[in-house]
Amino acid sequence: MERSAVYRRALAPVTTYVGTVGIIGAVAGWWLKIENGGVFAIYWMAISLVAIAGAFMLVRRQALKSGEPFWSPPTRRIAQAMLPALLVGLVIGLRAAITSIQVRDDVGALILVPVWGLLYGLALNAAGFFMPRGVKWFGSAFVVAGLGLLLELGPLNIGDYSPHLLMGILFGASHLAYGIYLYFTESRKNEA
Repeated sequence: MERSAVYRRALAPVTTYVGTVGIIGAVAGWWLKIENGGVFAIYWMAISLVAIAGAFMLVRRQALKSGEPFWSPPTRRIAQAMLPALLVGLVIGLRAAITSIQVRDDVGALILVPVWGLLYGLALNAAGFFMPRGVKWFGSAFVVAGLGLLLELGPLNIGDYSPHLLMGILFGASHLAYGIYLYFTESRKNEA
């Protein structure tokens, strides 16, 4: 039970930070009118690097503050569980960027959103075996959202959606909401 409290304490600021980065990235991408699929892929992979670097620094700071090693066996297990799905997402993003830039494709951006959502959900679901069950549910929500977007983004209505808006909602708003939820439920769960 004590380990669950530690994960909740670590996850609240990380998910809030990642959500904020996602929302800022969505607004900036929409404002900059990044529409080419290749540029979209590169832009969002750069946003993800900012989110990962910030999350890394937050977790490292928390580990140093509590006198625990950062790269502990549980951390290694979580990283190993998430790595395959995240690596597939990176390769698909790079391939989409190269292809879209070569053929000037504007539709590829919308297809990346559900694919990345699905892969991220699978990564969280895999990590959920080593973390509190809320992470697994959060990952499952990404899988359901990704599948829903794949079904919704058919050829007839593909121009009706902004890929940045979808990324902002799927990644930014969901992380921010989960982080806020963790902040408000942390003290009650840990007092018992």
